[in-house]
Parts: sequence; structure tokens; C-alpha cells
Amino acid sequence: MATNRTFTMLKPDALESGNTGKIIDLILSKGFQIKAMKFTVLTEAQAKEFYIEHAERPFYGELVEYMTSGPIIAAILEKDNAVADFRALIGATDPAEAAEGTIRKLYAESKGRNAVHGSDSDESAAREGVFHFAANEIF
Repeated sequence: MATNRTFTMLKPDALESGNTGKIIDLILSKGFQIKAMKFTVLTEAQAKEFYIEHAERPFYGELVEYMTSGPIIAAILEKDNAVADFRALIGATDPAEAAEGTIRKLYAESKGRNAVHGSDSDESAAREGVFHFAANEIF
């Protein structure tokens, strides 16, 4: 059974481009409630740990550098079928392939600077949420 919470991060490019408010408004307009949110800057060690599953991929170093290049907003979102619905809302990793009206189609610059992260499973949502927030705050 799917949980009702998921994790997201608005990435440095979303904040840099001034699209934070628009992205949050879109998330709220699609029925998500924000249960926890924080503005922070990831250290290199934190970014490496968060994206550890990509450590062997050629883009890992670039991803870590990008995610530490500026502030992010981490958030826990709640809605029925949260993970799947949020993945649909953010769109494909490559904004050129993302569906019209999705966050990445509207606000991402490129496949590497794609505005937002969304958990890909209930298990990832729990792990990623606890990475940024105390477990009793979110799940």
C-alpha cells in the first residue's frame, strides 16, 4: 500500500532563477500539503551521502558539485498516492522530454539542472525524508 507522504528538494537552479514560489504554488494547487520544510545548503559530504546510489555513475561528481552550489529547499509533502502523483507532477528528468504543465517542463534548465527532486518510491521517500528531518516529524 502506498504511503501518503513523499520527499522533495527544490534544487539550486530553482532558487537561483527565482521560481521557488511558482513551484510551491503549483505543488499546493495539485492538492499536496507541506508537512515540513526547510531552507538549507548541503555540504559536499551530505550531497555525496544523499546521492550515494549514483556514486559509480559518470555524472556523480558533477551532481555533487551542483547540489552544493547554492541553497535548496527540502520538504515533506502529503497527499493520497503522494510518491506517484508527485513524480507525475515533476515530469521526466530531461525537461525536453517532460510533459506539458510539469514542474520540469516549466522551470528546469536542462537534464542536469532540473529544478526539483522527487522520491521514486515509498522507501526512498522515507529514507530521504529522514536524511533532512527528524523521523518523528515526518513519518
